[in-house]
Amino acid sequence: MDILKAIAEDVRAMLDETNRVREQALQASREVIRLSANSIRASHREDFDEACELKSQARAKVEETKALLADKLEIYYTGYVQDAQKEYAESELTHAIIREKPFPTNTELGVEPAAYLNGLAEAIGESRRHVLDVMRLGDMERAERILTIMDDVYYTLITFDYPDAVTQGLRRQTDMVRGVLERTRGDLTLLQEQRRLEVQQRNLQEAIESAVQKLGS
Repeated sequence: MDILKAIAEDVRAMLDETNRVREQALQASREVIRLSANSIRASHREDFDEACELKSQARAKVEETKALLADKLEIYYTGYVQDAQKEYAESELTHAIIREKPFPTNTELGVEPAAYLNGLAEAIGESRRHVLDVMRLGDMERAERILTIMDDVYYTLITFDYPDAVTQGLRRQTDMVRGVLERTRGDLTLLQEQRRLEVQQRNLQEAIESAVQKLGS
């Protein structure tokens, strides 16, 4: 029985350590998600200095979590750690799309491939929001450019034909991207047509007024 007690104590000590690390990783992952969400909001406001500072803080937490779990892969590959990496990747990729900058790679961001691809898919949803903001400001050329980037992302994502267990549900995310693209393209086309009709109406009104003036003179 003394041997069994010693074994139990050893196992308990290992599990206590695993649980301690798990709690730390969970807290760090929550911080990554919070910082990433705030960074995305800053990018939408085009407060890029704040967005970069928040992204930098999120990156530090991602690296801290990886170091913490270097010997605890059973925790590293649990859902919440990968979700945090996905949110961080989304913040970086949304920022790149809004600024029309080259995309950082998953290696540069320090995130797993599946987390990167899912973050890229979710960045398209955020990009739609920005396209609508740009359209409201009347910058149709920039809206077109961002929509083209969104198109490129979609046609890249559909090339990853792997089981969901490998890509963490990327197929569903890609279907979401297709829907976002269709709605955004429809909104842009409708607004462009409205603008075209407004120009035609204005030109017609000006022609009528000019003709009336000539008749009156």
